[in-house]
Amino acid sequence: MNRIFQNPVALGVIVIAALFTLLNTLIIVPETRQGVVVRFGEPVRIINRYQNGVPFGQTGAGLLPKIPFIEQVVWIDKRIRDVEMEQQQVLSTDQLRLQVDAFARFRITDPLRMYIAAGSEERVSDELRPILGSALRNELGKRPFAALLSPERGQVMDNIQAGLNRVARQYGAEIVDVRIKRADLPDGTPLDSAYERMRTARDQEARTIRAQGAKQAQIIRAEADASAARTYAESFGKDPQFYDFYRAMKSYETTFLPSNSDGPQSSFVLSPDNEYLRQFRGQ
Repeated sequence: MNRIFQNPVALGVIVIAALFTLLNTLIIVPETRQGVVVRFGEPVRIINRYQNGVPFGQTGAGLLPKIPFIEQVVWIDKRIRDVEMEQQQVLSTDQLRLQVDAFARFRITDPLRMYIAAGSEERVSDELRPILGSALRNELGKRPFAALLSPERGQVMDNIQAGLNRVARQYGAEIVDVRIKRADLPDGTPLDSAYERMRTARDQEARTIRAQGAKQAQIIRAEADASAARTYAESFGKDPQFYDFYRAMKSYETTFLPSNSDGPQSSFVLSPDNEYLRQFRGQ
């Protein structure tokens, strides 16, 4: 032993070996990661596993021991990850071909299942990507294009998320959200035809509204005329002489007053005892 301490080279080798062993014994577990401890290729335990609702700092992160050189740690992200879907062409129920871009967000909640079924997070993303495209085509194929522009779009996203979650659970993942970034008609004839159909539909709707408005106006006008006639009949029936006077005045107004102040003036030559002028003679 004294000979070893007197030999600097041997002492250095021992120190380095001790440090190397210590570094392989202790592992630093970050807050954002969970790990699967593997011994000879077999998973033996989970460290810092994701727990829903548990705040950071209380899930097992920090400095932890492991058996050096025998146990290895496969790290898995605890944070939310994205799955970008390649652009898909979807045929809606109204026979419109749509170019759709979408994405999903997921989190690994069962690292052991993920390690056994997929082996890595990238593999999970690769497995979920075609499933997302298939679920999107199936769901949008049941609805018209207008559904994507209405509150029904939220229900569509929920249905896609539920279908995708059934597959994600097989890989120890949970789908947090599914969103459509873009849903457009292809450029060219399909887009022009869709715009023309939309314009025609809106013009027809406007004509229908105008026709209903005109019909309602006629009904209101007829009811008002009937009410006025009823009121006149009731009032004139109480005083026939006043009714005769009122009708004569209206007739004089129509006959003697020109319709246009700038128009030609008319002259009438009538006998003073003419029956038409009896209202001028008084009672």
